Amino acid sequence: MILFNDQLVEKDAIHISPDDRGYYFGDGIYEVFRVYGGQIFAKEAHFQRLLRTAEATKIQLPYSIQEIEAKMEALLQAEKTNEGSIYIQITRGAAPRAHPFPAQAQSILYGYCSEVKRPLHTITNGITAITVPDIRWLRCDLKTLNLLPNVLAKQEAIDKDAQEAILHRDGLVTECSASNIMIVKSGILRTHPANHLILHGVTRTIVLQLAAELKMQIEEKPFHLDELLSADEVFVTGTTVEITPIIEIDGKPVAHGKVGLMTRKLQQAFEKIIECV
Repeated sequence: MILFNDQLVEKDAIHISPDDRGYYFGDGIYEVFRVYGGQIFAKEAHFQRLLRTAEATKIQLPYSIQEIEAKMEALLQAEKTNEGSIYIQITRGAAPRAHPFPAQAQSILYGYCSEVKRPLHTITNGITAITVPDIRWLRCDLKTLNLLPNVLAKQEAIDKDAQEAILHRDGLVTECSASNIMIVKSGILRTHPANHLILHGVTRTIVLQLAAELKMQIEEKPFHLDELLSADEVFVTGTTVEITPIIEIDGKPVAHGKVGLMTRKLQQAFEKIIECV
């Protein structure tokens, strides 16, 4: 079943106009919500980010957040999704192709559920990554449909038999193609500050809160590729990847290619949150 505006319909019944501005310009926004035990995880934080992105892009939400939440819950019940995700996107609407905002277009809501298992193997054993230049625009804090640079970076990683691409601007690490990144060096947890150069990840925020509760020393400031490659631990955070260690970068092992102690402690703390959902 698909959530399309105010209806739940079968996917084959959906008809999206070729004049939709999401198709022409990537003129839309989106969110991905994690589902654990049939419950939407950290939904308030996701809705806050959706509102912030909508306001910044001047896209009028077709419904209130309360109404969107109710529609998502109805979709979740219809699909009987116990473990997975909910994707929703909102485009500015359909109108003849022109760069200025259309005067009459009505924004369009689209959403669906996916069965997504927890990536327990990679959480336990880690993944490999490559480094690539960050060629994205300067509003990476907004969760919009303009993801071609992310797609190209991810595909470059896949082509090189890696699972993730670590992005950097002139040597300063920002985030990854589809996740935030953190390093541990000499007992200090470091990650790029939540400014316009990275997405303000929901899981990122949760992990920083857990680290504070565990009395870990935290620094939110940029770090260089040299610091990344000499780190004691590296891991990514995200809605679907949770806390996934990186054990190899550009063909070289992180530390000794083993998952670090601080990463394991954060994973254990995150696991307890999931169990309470």
